[in-house]
Amino acid sequence: MKSKQFNIFVLVAFTALAFPMVMGWIKKDNKPKLTGIVINNVNPDSLLKQDKGLWFSGEYQTLKDDYNNDHWAFKELYVRLNNQLYYKAFNQIRVNSFVLGKDNYVYSEGYIFSAFGDDYVGEQKIVTKLQKAKVVQDSLKKKGIDLLLVFAPGKGEYCMEQIEDKYKHPITHTNYQTYISNSTKLGLNVLDLKAYFQKLKPTTPYPLFPKFGHHWSYYGECLSVDTIIGHIEKLHHCDMPDIVWNKIDVVDTSRSRDADVLKSMNLYKNPEQNMKLAYPEVMFEQDTLKNKTRVLTISDSYWYGPVYMGVGQNCFAGGQFWYYYNKIIPNPSPTEKVEVWQLDLKQNIESNQVIMLLYSDGNLPSFANTFIEDAYELYTNPTAYYARVARTKNIKQFEKQIREKPVLLKKSTKKSQDLQIPLDSAIKLDAMKLAGVI
Repeated sequence: MKSKQFNIFVLVAFTALAFPMVMGWIKKDNKPKLTGIVINNVNPDSLLKQDKGLWFSGEYQTLKDDYNNDHWAFKELYVRLNNQLYYKAFNQIRVNSFVLGKDNYVYSEGYIFSAFGDDYVGEQKIVTKLQKAKVVQDSLKKKGIDLLLVFAPGKGEYCMEQIEDKYKHPITHTNYQTYISNSTKLGLNVLDLKAYFQKLKPTTPYPLFPKFGHHWSYYGECLSVDTIIGHIEKLHHCDMPDIVWNKIDVVDTSRSRDADVLKSMNLYKNPEQNMKLAYPEVMFEQDTLKNKTRVLTISDSYWYGPVYMGVGQNCFAGGQFWYYYNKIIPNPSPTEKVEVWQLDLKQNIESNQVIMLLYSDGNLPSFANTFIEDAYELYTNPTAYYARVARTKNIKQFEKQIREKPVLLKKSTKKSQDLQIPLDSAIKLDAMKLAGVI
């Protein structure tokens, strides 16, 4: 009797262990539909046919393990169930660097630190960057080009009331305060959207930041675009196409990017959103005579929304968006992804009438990335600039290779998490290793 029970137990255990593997063979498409997770889609079996050396070096086995880990039959289900457990039982979300606040508000933890000045880089560093920005602004002005610095609001500061109390403390200095005060002293062209949002906050009829979104709401985005267009018109003494809306849909289920973090939470069952969000039916003035002021926007992810809205084509005369001064949108080549370092910087700057640097407060520690430093060196010491570009070209090529290959990107992503450094820094370290620099 005991032997029979034991055999049944072994059979059940074996079936449970083998079931995912069997389903992996049966299911044709095992790619998990998860948001924000790098998935390796390259089956190393295809690589092995081209290079038998992968087997003997042991690289094939490592790649196959990584591929199988991403494509086993129940990965999506188990990830969602695991995330649901953490969300319900421990009030945690399994999104890198994001946390839950009060009343289900989600925050990038970095934006909370920014709101309370925990990421303050110091006045000297900020002043040095702004002094270089003033030189760039003056150099471009001689060519009829205006430089504009736009400081966008972050959710941490705007929705401070919903932040958990453990993060709160008296505020001494913030990067935003130092940037604003010194930009004014130096005579830089500035648009303070952060102050504009705070002015609207007591009276706005619709939320400017959604609960489950990281960026400003679609409604806040529309107000920002309208304000930016008006500001550029005054700065550059030009007339640009207007953005208008006559109707606003108010709904309780998010559209556009208003629940972008919720998607990345990859839950088994999403919570109710219970927030009325506004969606203006946007139209752009169709006047080709007005749409002649080409604006190049260098920004963080906050500018993706206006890009999706069509601002670049309809208002900025086809001006590009350089995401973190790296990715180019729209991509200028039909055959390959082109990054900013591959361009002739001087030629591309001077093909625009306005250069707009728009960064939210959580990204002010790396405001404009290295654009200001590059442009400063380009216009003050072009020989040194071009020599440096030539020296670093090999590393930049490896960085691009890492960003485009999921296998390499996953390794850099893990390094960034293990070392607690930005992903770009981890990619650079790996690129320097590939280039033989370290």
